[in-house]
Amino acid sequence: MSDRVIEMHPSRITIDAIGPPGKRLFLLQASEGYQTVTLKLEKQQAEVLAMGIGKILDELAERFPREIPGMEEPLSSELMLLEPVEIMFTIGQMGLGYDESKDALVLVMQELTLPEDAETAKVARFWATRGQMLALGRHVEEVTAQARPICPLCDKPIDPTGHFCPKSNGRERTGLG
Repeated sequence: MSDRVIEMHPSRITIDAIGPPGKRLFLLQASEGYQTVTLKLEKQQAEVLAMGIGKILDELAERFPREIPGMEEPLSSELMLLEPVEIMFTIGQMGLGYDESKDALVLVMQELTLPEDAETAKVARFWATRGQMLALGRHVEEVTAQARPICPLCDKPIDPTGHFCPKSNGRERTGLG
């Protein structure tokens, strides 16, 4: 592994969030042996990744059908973040692919950089099984669903302390009712 390129076949890969809804920090974490890599991403990136995982797994089920053994899917306890959390880089671009010869999916992430620094951006490649990716996609959907409630009038998130709702004549709303 170079300083710029990380390539792993993780025994564990997850995305989780730290902090209260509305102020959460989303992290992708992968572990192989004693090495753990943690990358920062946006909630929207996590949601798009979950959709991409679902789509590629559906395509693989049609083109190269095979059962995903239960033992290939990690337990929910294996989808928790490991401490200490040390962020290696913030994800700018992501890609998802498949290698038929290995029957493995690859998740490729490139560091968020300024355009002039793109050639020196760090890159991480994580090779995973269908079961690992299936569990990751499901877990991401659960994590991203744990959001603040949405105001039925203005469709904006409601903080625990309430929010300013323009559709309620400027009155602050403190709940859903």
